Amino acid sequence: MRSTGNTSRGTTRTTPLLAVAAALATLLGLLALASPTARAQSPGAAATGLHISNGRLLEGNGNDFVMRGVNHAHTWYPGETQSLADIKALGANTVRVVLSDGHRWTRNSPEDVAAVVGDCKANRLICVLEVHDTTGYGEEAAAGTLDHAADYWISLKGVLAGEEDYVIVNIGNEPWGNTNPQGWTDPTIAAVKKLRAAGFQHTIMVDAPNWGQDWQGVMRANAQSVYAADPTGNLIFSIHMYSVFDTAQEITDYLNAFVAAELPLVIGEFGGPADQWGDPDEDTMLATAEQLDLGYLAWSWSGNTDPILDLAIGFDPARLSSWGQRIFHGANGIAQTSREATIFGGTGPDTQAPTAPGSPVVSAVSPTSVTLGWPAATDNVAVTGYDVVRVSGTTETPAASATTTRATVSGLTAETTYTFAVYAKDAAGNRSPRSAAVTVTTGKDTGTPGAGCAVGYRVAHQWPGGFQGEITIRNTGTTAVNGWTLAFTFPNGQTVTNMWGGTPAQNGAAVTVAAASYTAAIPASGSVTLGFTGTRSATNTAPAAFTLNGTSCAVL
Repeated sequence: MRSTGNTSRGTTRTTPLLAVAAALATLLGLLALASPTARAQSPGAAATGLHISNGRLLEGNGNDFVMRGVNHAHTWYPGETQSLADIKALGANTVRVVLSDGHRWTRNSPEDVAAVVGDCKANRLICVLEVHDTTGYGEEAAAGTLDHAADYWISLKGVLAGEEDYVIVNIGNEPWGNTNPQGWTDPTIAAVKKLRAAGFQHTIMVDAPNWGQDWQGVMRANAQSVYAADPTGNLIFSIHMYSVFDTAQEITDYLNAFVAAELPLVIGEFGGPADQWGDPDEDTMLATAEQLDLGYLAWSWSGNTDPILDLAIGFDPARLSSWGQRIFHGANGIAQTSREATIFGGTGPDTQAPTAPGSPVVSAVSPTSVTLGWPAATDNVAVTGYDVVRVSGTTETPAASATTTRATVSGLTAETTYTFAVYAKDAAGNRSPRSAAVTVTTGKDTGTPGAGCAVGYRVAHQWPGGFQGEITIRNTGTTAVNGWTLAFTFPNGQTVTNMWGGTPAQNGAAVTVAAASYTAAIPASGSVTLGFTGTRSATNTAPAAFTLNGTSCAVL
């Protein structure tokens, strides 16, 4: 977790000895989870609200529920009351809300928590409530204990009783650092038992040690014993995936181990942009979560001390960062995979598909992109998005996704004829019949942009031999830019090693960046932001000039 409230996060593989310990812990964890007795059994009593059965999170009516949402830092930004509505409008079905028990930050009162729960319900979101004061206990001197957090939840029992259909209680965020993470198990069991003894019937979520990332395998090795300590069986584990999880193998091994053991698991926090600790493999996280039907909650909506992890810039849903575009509109993202909880829409699943969208109309054409608009589809619940496909005979190829009735398809070839059509979809995954098709020919490549431009460049962080940069491209003209290539030259031998928001190519000091599908369109007076990591020498001077589609831009 990185936020205004806490910018620290534990380091990972710090020595060869720790690496060996981590490997041994991983092996022991796999053996423990693979044991025939290591299965999450359903409780005999009738379930109340959200509950666990055979390793799956179910609603009270027995329907499977897969969390697709984000984290929101409510305790530090209590005035951002529009955020839940904005998160829902982008397709999320769950929000994990940061609270404080008063140990480290200002305590959220019962009245405030009741209002948060009310906002979640009003916006048809499942509400995961978490105490953040426990972050990094044992290593972070200011952190509180799980026992103190449990007492806070008990003080809120009057507010939370009866909300079992809508609320999951996440006892404490990342409740142990990297120092003696084996100490996590007993306090976790004690906190769970304390809440059950107080009468809590809610599904309880527990975070892993190692600042949530469990890189020493303690939660994985002890998950069965912690689960067995809950007399209701309504317990779900939460892994936080940041730079520790930078390879596909690490991610798939961890997630599959819990699924194979029928132990419930959610990715309670994760990041994608690279930082000085490494480069998380968010594509594998999202793809594997979708494959295994596991929930995920991205960090975080807005307000981070390190804004690289802000999904929305300045809490503005119209200004999604490249990270936000990836989470909401990318492959296996929220718009594509989220399904609203049936508690908000009846007792049965939604099986009715939307109507077909109206015939698409071409509104802008460039040498490398086209912009399409179409009349909206209708649905018995709500249309949550549209998929644009390229049609060639009987073959369809995904071309773009949108949550509105407009999309730009980029990466096309100049002076080439294409045929496109549109599908609508709803939160339950139902897809409409295909719209009528439209055929368009891209323009001639003139090498000039359709509007003026300005470029801002900054070094967000740097460390010996490396750095993290940010590039903002602003359209200063009066017409939209649809498809672009940015070019610049590094003055001190820097190289780009990874980029989000665009596709880089480098020849010596010269760099060109082609737009990603979700950054290709820049409206008049609008902007897009790219992020990247790179290598550097002792001097790290910013590029002096930039061109967009061959035309010089002002430097911000």
